[in-house]
Amino acid sequence: MSSRGGGSSSSRQNVNSVFYAESYHPIQAGSIDGIDILPHDNAVYRALLCSSAGLYDPFGDPKVTGDPYCSLFVGRLSHLTTEDSLHKAMSRYGRIKSLRLVRDIVTGASRGYAFVEYENERDMRRAYEEAHHSRVDDCEILVDYNRQQLMPGWIPRRLGGGLGGMKGSGQLRFGGRERPFRAPLKSIPFDDLKRLGIPPPPEGQYMTLHQVPPPPRRRRNSVDREEEHSHSHKRSKHSHRSRRRRSTSRDHLSD
Repeated sequence: MSSRGGGSSSSRQNVNSVFYAESYHPIQAGSIDGIDILPHDNAVYRALLCSSAGLYDPFGDPKVTGDPYCSLFVGRLSHLTTEDSLHKAMSRYGRIKSLRLVRDIVTGASRGYAFVEYENERDMRRAYEEAHHSRVDDCEILVDYNRQQLMPGWIPRRLGGGLGGMKGSGQLRFGGRERPFRAPLKSIPFDDLKRLGIPPPPEGQYMTLHQVPPPPRRRRNSVDREEEHSHSHKRSKHSHRSRRRRSTSRDHLSD
């Protein structure tokens, strides 16, 4: 095992620094500083098995529809929250295209989380930034991007993965919005992390707890960029013609 870094001065600087996972690895998610190389509970073993054997398909749920780049996960909802009350709360941030409150297939009771799809990415990002920790039906909610479809390697909580968790559960998962990784205070085993396929901490690029980690952005191909440029050019020409017409009209009135 080789390592580097981790000096005492660096440790003092990093004590209040954090970083967030851009991809999901079960062993890393179970580690408070993101540098563990062994699973620390049975659920992590289960998630690791699902990951290595390809037993989970994030796109295999027929109920998951819509544009993932315009969708949000909303958790910690009151079991009294309904589709209507959640729609009212989340529509403050933009126009909602669809909303699915997840319910128990037997009892029909709310399971305390939902998926909200907005008409565009701008509204989704506004809700992502502003709705997190807001209150709906007297409950402080958690708002996150659609990790199931946008986070590489994602394994859900029911299979031992997920993020967050309650302290009493014994299955805390780190790297997400609620429980980011803490900057390591010890030497980082770079070779072991590379062998396991675990991304190392972003040395020198840590964030603070007050910074909001951005959700993934849609990759735009050359066709999208050309269309966007074309639309922008048309808007510019239209604006120029409008200004010319207004100017001509003012000159005519002044004669």
